Amino acid sequence: MKITIVSVGSIKEKYLNDAIKEYEKRLSKYTKIEFIRVNDEAIADHPSSKEIESVKDKEAERLIKSLPKDCYKIALNLKGEMLSSPELAKKISSIFDYKNSHIAFVIGGSLGLGDRLLEQMDYHLCFSKMTFPHQLMQVILLEQIYRAFKINHNEIYHK
Repeated sequence: MKITIVSVGSIKEKYLNDAIKEYEKRLSKYTKIEFIRVNDEAIADHPSSKEIESVKDKEAERLIKSLPKDCYKIALNLKGEMLSSPELAKKISSIFDYKNSHIAFVIGGSLGLGDRLLEQMDYHLCFSKMTFPHQLMQVILLEQIYRAFKINHNEIYHK
């Protein structure tokens, strides 16, 4: 089993890197975690809709090129399906059991994911209708993946 998190932008904040390393360590008991980060595209303070689409398209191209081959691709998308933690655990288990032993979660940049990339995803997952910084989203995602493995192994984890 392997999980890859493919995202836009680097993480500069030490506290976020520390949290990511902690969850990576916790998850090493269950699965291998890999991170692929692509460069984000510069954008003006007040971009036009055309500029926004151009940035999303350029970042999408980088993400598409970076996606591992033969994996089940999950986009973190505001238009995706919202799941509870137990439902996410069941989804991850079913992918590993019946579909693929490699899952890639895709996190877009500050403007979201481009349409071309979204069309290539196997599943669209929404964590919340709220917007989170994409750097923080990696920590939130890792926590939920860790929680899912704890649930799937019938292990106690705080609620």
